[in-house]
Parts: sequence; C-alpha cells; structure tokens
Amino acid sequence: MQTEKEDEDDASPEECFARSDFTGGGSDQLSFSSGDKLLVNAKPSSDWWWAELRGVGGYVPASYLRTGAAGEEEEVEVEVEDDETSLEDPWQDEEYFGSYGTLRLHLEMLSDKSRTEAYRQVIRSNSASLRNKVVMDLGCGTGIISLFCAQLAQPSVVYAVEASSMADYTRQLVKQNECEEVVTVLQGRAEEIELPEQVDVLVSEWMGNCLLFEFMVESVLLARDRWLREGGVMWPSSAALALVPCQADTYYAEKMAFWERPYGLDFTPLQPLAQQEFFTKPKFSHLIEPSDCLSAPCDVIYLDMYTLQVKDLEEIKGQFHFCVEKSGVFHGFTAWFTVHFESLETGGATVELNTGPNSEPTHWKQTLFMLDRPVSVYAGDSISGTIVLRRNPVWRRHMTVTLHWNINSTTEESDNCQANIKSVGTKSFPMWR
Repeated sequence: MQTEKEDEDDASPEECFARSDFTGGGSDQLSFSSGDKLLVNAKPSSDWWWAELRGVGGYVPASYLRTGAAGEEEEVEVEVEDDETSLEDPWQDEEYFGSYGTLRLHLEMLSDKSRTEAYRQVIRSNSASLRNKVVMDLGCGTGIISLFCAQLAQPSVVYAVEASSMADYTRQLVKQNECEEVVTVLQGRAEEIELPEQVDVLVSEWMGNCLLFEFMVESVLLARDRWLREGGVMWPSSAALALVPCQADTYYAEKMAFWERPYGLDFTPLQPLAQQEFFTKPKFSHLIEPSDCLSAPCDVIYLDMYTLQVKDLEEIKGQFHFCVEKSGVFHGFTAWFTVHFESLETGGATVELNTGPNSEPTHWKQTLFMLDRPVSVYAGDSISGTIVLRRNPVWRRHMTVTLHWNINSTTEESDNCQANIKSVGTKSFPMWR
C-alpha cells in the first residue's frame, strides 16, 4: 500500500479531456464543459478522480473523461459530437449482458417472491383473456414469466427474448417444463430481433434502482413501437417513483459519526473524506424503517408506458412538497418505485408491485440519498423542491439524480404563522454501473 501511494504521489499529472459537460454537486467537485483539458493528479477510486482545471482542484467523475496526448485538445469536441464510435461501448453491453449470463443475478431475482409472485398474479388473473393471444416477454432471463404464461394461460405463442447467453439455458428450461409448443426463445437485443407477427401483450421486468437505472426501459419502448399491435397491452402499464425525506441515524453513525472519537482519539479530519466516499453516490439496497420517514411519501415522477418516448428519458423532472409530521434529523431522501399492471378484462383489478418500506422487501429495496450535513426539522416544517433524473449523454446506462430542496419553518411568533426559509440545498448524485 505504501509503495503504491508513493508511486502515485511521484507520478506526473495525467492529461484528460471532458467527453461532455458536468456540473459539480458540491464545493469539492469541479464543473467543466465538453472538450476541457483537465490534469488528473490522483485516482482515489474507480468512480471519482482528483483533477485540476485552470488552477482549481476538485473531484471529477471518471466516466466523463477520456485520456489523450497533448495536442489533441482541439479535436476532442469534434470526436465527442461527431464520432461516438470512438467510445468502445457506450451501452456497456458486454459487461451488462455478461452479468445476466451468469446465475447470480437470476438467483437474486427469482428469490424475490414479491417481484416474481406479482408477475404470476398478473398472468393468473388475466388467464382467460390471454387465450390465443400473442405475447412478447422482453428480457426474459430464465423464462419464468414465459413459463407462467404457458402453464397458467393458453396464449397462441410467447416470444421469450433474451440478449444474454442465458438464452441457451432458457431453451432447456422451456423444454424441461414441456412448454416448447407455446414458448419460442429468441436470443438477441430488442432492437435487432425479428418476429413473424405483431404481439398483443408486451411484458417485461425492466425496472432498475431508482426505477430507471441501466435504462432497460429504452429497449422496451423500442420493442413497443415496433411490435405491439394497436390496442395492445403493456405490462407494466405505468410506473411511479416515490420519494420521502428521512432519518438515517444508523448509516450516518456508521459512516460519519464513527470518526469523532474512535478508541478515544479525534479522527474528525477524516470526516470530509468520509462524506466524499460514502455520501456522494446514492446508497443502493437501503432498507428504510417506516418510522424513519419524516412525512408521508409522494410520487414525484409518473411514467405512462403507452405514451412515454425514448427522448423523454434524457431528462425527467418532478416536484415535491412534504409536511414534516414529526421532529427529527433530516439526513436525506429515500426513493423507491411502484408499477401497475392493468387488467385485460373489463373491470378487472389492477395488480401492483410496490417496492416501498410498507410492502414486503424486494431485491431492489430502496435507494438512499444522503445530504452532506444533517438538518434538524420539526413537526410543522415543510420540505419542498425538485428532483431531476438526467441521463448520461455518453454512458447510456448511467444517470445523475439532482435534488434541490427548501426547508421552511413556521414560527408562531410571526404574524399569521408566516413561513420562513430555514435551509436551502442542492446535491447531485451520479449513478454508475
């Protein structure tokens, strides 16, 4: 470790160029424009590097930079704008589909009973209406939804589409479960596969952390526009992202308060580093206790899967207004999603899959966005603001979540219980594979 650090300190700064614009989310992050030349002095993690721009130092997201020799500066902007083929794989398909070619993720998803049973309930409750219908199961994985269709309903055919190498095993599973007369497995990307006919139902489990992460939803929308017949049904039919201001005492104590007096020693100089390392990115797989919610949650983003367009995914905005219901420490926001499956039958019940804290835990759990510094809030205060999900213009499965908030307190001493702005904040959280 010491030798590596010494080598790093002795190394000359590395020249890198910005692939696209970036706006820093804090005082220790640099903002830059496409084509800017930065000097990278250190790479403390694979995600964040320490760089210098025009004499100012700060953290920068590594995925926004490309290396290049001196003299290439003038060519960079042209390369970024006009020659995206210079990127080896902006979708990271080799890594993405490679991960779905192994059993680890499939075990996690199939072990998620809330998720899997929701899809089975959708098939079972619509079994009569699925008779003789043509179904596409996009991103079918091991084919569990296709097998549900074949066993619980009587569609004329199910096209099980899977881009990863798992498709070979899916064919074996279809045969093993005697469903080969109904289920046809097709290996390939949604953008490339060919079907012999239009489909009546397009079903997919496309949701990621914070609903959109990894953007499999784009493939679903492209398949919808190409293969879903007029009047056909999308499952899920709609989706919503929910948000709530919350306490996170345990996580804050583990990652930040720990450095105050470990073993009776003052380690507080490490707290800024801890903030950068642990609170700059969102915490996936967070399980929030309902008691840690400082107010009732609200849906901040709603997606209609019939009208949503691929271009809409570049930037999606939402607003929120929370009334604090109990006094506590405002550590951050927690997000989760809900999807709904409309019934094929007139008057039939809608099926809901909710990944929030008041439902059975799923493999997605929830996503926690920590503030840089906690704020004390009191019953009657309000927290309002905006959330923006901005897709990375270079790496298409990545995105940045930006939260802007105002905390208003109501003071009885002032006339008419006038609301006063107590705190204002903005923070951006990169979400990368």
